[in-house]
This record gives sequence, structure tokens and C-alpha cells, in this order.
Amino acid sequence: MKFQYLLLLLVLSLTACNQEEYAFGDIRAPRNLQIEVAVAGQTADTPNGDGSGIVEFTATAEDAITYKFVFSDGTQEVAPSGQLTKRFTQVGVNTYGVTVVASGTGGVATTASTEVTVASTFSDAEALQLLTGNGTKTWYWAADEPGQLGVGQNDGDAEKNYFANYYQAAPFEKDGAGESQCLYEDELVFSRQGDQLYYELNNFGLTYFNVAYQDVAGGSQGYDFCYEYDVQEDPQLVTLSPSESVVAANGIPGQTRGTVLNFTEGGFMSYYIGATQYEILSLTDNRLVVRAVQGNNSGLAWYHIFTSTKPEQGGGGEEPEFNALVWADEFDGTQLADTSWSYNTGTGNNGWGNNESQYYTDRPENISVSDGTLKITAQRENYRGSDFTSSRIVTEDKFEFTYGRVEIRAKLPSGGGTWPALWMLGADYQTNTWPGCGEIDIMEHVGNQQNRVFSSLHFPGNSGGNARTESTLVETASTDAHVYKAIWSENTIRFYVDDNLYHTFNNSADLPFNKDFFLIFNVAMGGNFGGNIDAGFQASTMEVDYVRVYQ
Repeated sequence: MKFQYLLLLLVLSLTACNQEEYAFGDIRAPRNLQIEVAVAGQTADTPNGDGSGIVEFTATAEDAITYKFVFSDGTQEVAPSGQLTKRFTQVGVNTYGVTVVASGTGGVATTASTEVTVASTFSDAEALQLLTGNGTKTWYWAADEPGQLGVGQNDGDAEKNYFANYYQAAPFEKDGAGESQCLYEDELVFSRQGDQLYYELNNFGLTYFNVAYQDVAGGSQGYDFCYEYDVQEDPQLVTLSPSESVVAANGIPGQTRGTVLNFTEGGFMSYYIGATQYEILSLTDNRLVVRAVQGNNSGLAWYHIFTSTKPEQGGGGEEPEFNALVWADEFDGTQLADTSWSYNTGTGNNGWGNNESQYYTDRPENISVSDGTLKITAQRENYRGSDFTSSRIVTEDKFEFTYGRVEIRAKLPSGGGTWPALWMLGADYQTNTWPGCGEIDIMEHVGNQQNRVFSSLHFPGNSGGNARTESTLVETASTDAHVYKAIWSENTIRFYVDDNLYHTFNNSADLPFNKDFFLIFNVAMGGNFGGNIDAGFQASTMEVDYVRVYQ
């Protein structure tokens, strides 16, 4: 009986094994693995390509299910089809090893290797210097800045794809309570060796994980959480490449620097979102803003803001209180006070440096004071060779100041091509050529982005399209008056709409924001920022209720 029982078990076991093998199919290693390489722009005159660093790889093999490409620059990519486009970013002509792993059924694999020599001419020497300072620089989360961590859409909508329109963390929101207790402790260390950039993350044993990646750390909380996680101890190579994101495709100045940080060996910038590529939106000596597409959700883009000086909660109490009213214009009379304001007239140099289309006048048709408001009207008319007229007034030589709180209550014009601005310019602009003199844009608005207002800082290295710019939605900007405010000190410049802080800039002694500035109010038409002018536009007015300066 025992023998018969054991025999039955053996038969059942063999039957189960045979059925399992039959369901799995034949186990075959891929055969005849071939690798084809095509360097972009390769000709007899340019044997190493056109300098873009782009190479097209095609791997083929019999009985292969998927392919993995492993490169000697520390990167690897999975390409189920066997086709892969890669951009090599190390500047110069370099030779890279390429190993292809072709996987077949049952996990068996076949490998083959080759080499590719390719030229890359992309470089961003300024970014390398700003990231590393004198050789090594440590960056921290800008915890005191709204939106230091945020998320937005990643698609072709140029009005929304360049900022965190879904969520922006409030100052110190992740300040050490509960699940996010580790985030602000992280130190991101960039260093350079010659022309090469290296990176090291000091996470002190804990990393803040996006919920979609908690399994990487063995977690199961169901929401973003700090988990124990070991990171690479040795500095990792970071390469630079030009951006090919939807933001870069917008072609709008100021939205991105256009340089991408490519982290090797799985490197990431503190918050784990499955990304190893981070696009630099803006970069100065003390502030870094990056954008990264979430690894397993290409529809989401995350935004991180870092600073080279670690913020301390409550440190803002050291900021001076600007409560003493030192200058104001309530616009209660019937004309502009010539003791406070002067006019800039004409078209300036090259449309005031921005290819604008208006002629500024001091005529009542374009500027007036009545019913308690200053009114600047831009209108379509043929005037002295220009197709539009408007006005621009300044407090130059009449009221100039350093530091303070500026509040301006205004209702903005509307119409495609309108470009109203409430701003300040360094008083030494005649001897310290722009952008050396500095520019503080308290409020800018363009009719082609009707519900959005901007604040910007212009200074050397951050002029034109590289200005330090943030924006916020103001749904009733042209139907209701709002208070646009800047609080300017030697430490920070903060921008508000109706007491809502949306932009903080870290000031420092090496920047041109520590001397006298004067005020400028104007409404431009078209130009580099105003954009296309609506063919049906006739006239629109900016109304200013008051301007007040406190120190």
C-alpha cells in the first residue's frame, strides 16, 4: 500500500511538472543579436556627427522579447522594440561602450557589445559655475518660499505647462511633521572637476517618497512618506543637455533656461518621483528652480525650488517692518502732480528695447487723472509713424528710494497685445547700463494671457528671457481693482496680489537691488512680451487708484 501511494504521488508530480512546462513554452535564448548604430549628422566631413550627441540604436535578435541598453556613461534604458534614441552630453568627441541585453522566454538572455564615437558641443558653463560656486556648493529646499514643491500638467497647453498649476506647497508645509519629516533636511551637493559636474545627495538615511514609488523603499503607507533609504555615497556624474520639453517647445522667453541635468547611477533631487532628468527653469547664485516629469506618469511635472542658504522657520522675523508711509499719490486731483512724476515720450530705442509698437505721449487722450484714479489709455491711432499711442510716467529724480513696501491698487487693461506694467528701475541706469542697474517688475500683465499676472527681476545674467519670473492667476484683473505689492529688503523681495504671497526672491549684497530705484507706470503694445496685437483692438485703459511707499 505504501509503495502504491508513493507511486501515485510520483505520477501526479510528473504530470504537474509536464503541464507547467507545457504552459510556459519552450525556453530559448535570443540568437543572432545585431546592433546597428546611426550617429545624427554623420557625414564624411563630420564623422562623429553634427554635435547634437544624438545616436539612433537598433537591436535585433531572433526569439527576443525585449532589449536593455547599458552605456559606459552610467545610464541604461529598456527598449522593448529594440529601437532607442539617446543623446550623449559629455562635451567633446568621446567614445562610449554599448552593451545590449536581449531577453527571451524564461528570462534567458544574450548580450552583445559595441562602441560609438560621437561629438557633443552643448555646454552651459554659466550653469556649471552657478551650481558649484568656487568648486563645491550645497543646496537646500527653499522651504520658506511658496511652491518650493509643486506639481502641474505636462502637455502642449502653453498657458499652463510651465508652472505648478495643480498644487504648490505653502512655506514650511513639509516642516518636519509626520510623514514629510525628512524633506527639508536634505543637502544637495554639486561639485565640479574640470568641465565635469558631480552630485551627491545627503539624505541622512531618510528620503521622502512619492506614493507611486513607495515600493522602491519597501513601504506601504498609501501616501507620500519618509522611508529609510540608502543613497549613493560617492559623487555621481551629472551631464548637461539641451531641453526638449513641452516648456522649451513653447518658445516663450523666461519660461526655461533650456538646460537639463542628467543624473547617472539613479541619482535624484531629494524627492523621489522616479526621475533622473531635471530641467533647469531658472538659476542664479542663490536660487535653483527645476522641473522633472514623473517617471511613471508622463502627464505630471514636478517643480522644486532650492536655495544656497538654508532657510530657518521663523527667520522671517528678522525682516524689517515697513510701516511708516514716506510717499504716496492718491490721484485725487484733476491732473498729474509734476512734483512727483515726469513723462517718457516717443518710441525709445528699438521700441524701448522690446520692439514695442506704441508712441508714448503726455496728451490727455492717453493719460489723465479723474474720479480718484490715474488713467493710462493705449489706443489704436496713426501718430508720428506709430500705429498706437499710450503713456509712460516715472518718478525719476523726484522720488527714489532703497528698500520698503510698495502698494499699488490698479485695474488692468484688456485686449490681445496690451502690456501694462507697474515697475521700478535702478536710478543709476544711465551709467550702469541695463540690466546692470537692476529692474524690479512689481506687476506685468499681457492681454494674450488675460488671467495671469507676473513679477520679475532683471539683473546681469538674468535679463530678457532669463529674468527671474513667477506668475499667479488673477481671474478679475481687468474687471476689478487689485492691490499689487512688493516688500523689498536687503534679504528678500516678496511679491503679493491682495496680500497673497506668490513670489519670493532672495536678495544679496552682490546683486543690484541694494540702492535707489524709481517707479515707472506704463501700458505698452505688442513687443517681445506683449506679443501679437489683436486686429480688432481699439483702446483700453489701466486705472490706478493709489500708489503708497512705506519704509
